[in-house]
Amino acid sequence: MKNNLSNIKKAIKYLNNNECIGIPTETVYGLAGNAYSDLATLKIFRLKKRPKKNPLIVHYSNLQDLKKDCEINNLFLKLYKKYSPGPISFVLKLKKTSKISNNVTNGKKTLAVRFPKHQLTRRLLKKLNYPLAAPSANISKRISPVCKDDVEDEFGKKLKFILDGGRSQIGLESTIISLVDKPEILRLGGFDKKKIKRHIDKKYYKKIGKNKILVPGQGKTHYSPGIPMRLNAINIRKNEAFLLIKKRKERNKNFFYLSKNKNIKEIAKNLYRTLRKVKKSGYKVLAIEKIPKKGIGETINDRLIRAAKKL
Repeated sequence: MKNNLSNIKKAIKYLNNNECIGIPTETVYGLAGNAYSDLATLKIFRLKKRPKKNPLIVHYSNLQDLKKDCEINNLFLKLYKKYSPGPISFVLKLKKTSKISNNVTNGKKTLAVRFPKHQLTRRLLKKLNYPLAAPSANISKRISPVCKDDVEDEFGKKLKFILDGGRSQIGLESTIISLVDKPEILRLGGFDKKKIKRHIDKKYYKKIGKNKILVPGQGKTHYSPGIPMRLNAINIRKNEAFLLIKKRKERNKNFFYLSKNKNIKEIAKNLYRTLRKVKKSGYKVLAIEKIPKKGIGETINDRLIRAAKKL
């Protein structure tokens, strides 16, 4: 990991030239480009092979920069002051005067925004005069990357620069909440939705969106390791890889551990990296032990259900 100023300067040079780069966040690595640039944002979609109907999340340094593009409401301010920067994204109304590229929003009048906590990316954002559109740095529908090597696995030489910020601490994408009209959690993520609900009157709260694709991660098939998966497995079958949430006394080369003792945050952090490891090891089928649905476990199960869908 090289957090020196010269790497930030390199990142700025590429971004100012409308190129896309890999950036670290506390959730997963992002594929970043100038959110005001039609050219840069179009490159994001092309690199990811992402459907244009699927909007992008935009990353900001501070509230003042956000106010140039979005309408601010009281509930947003309350959640922002309490939980940002962090693994939570907000969908807000877009101002008519906003410079955000139409590629980012697919022509919608709303924008998903986030304030990443990773210090290296925060330093980068502070030195730019535009926000960064930055979906996860992976080919569409595949597993999100949690380190520089993962991003290189996805794009190879197609991506000219990756800002190396070490391993992502959370390992799952941000939680997304819409604050347009009635508050609605659109995507489960690395932020506990119970904390959000504390600040919302129940009669004004809608359940998780299941209809139109308004934000990333709502597709039925997503986060796939590229091999068939068997969820809630109890025992291993012949030639399967087996993902376990607690160390076993039995030794088996097909066992892959997500945690030593069922630590749910550790399971989340290791999930995507382990899925990649299994695929690289040449396994054709993957079984996963049942994972508790408490806290961030609900997000993990959401990801696995989508990952297990046939491509």
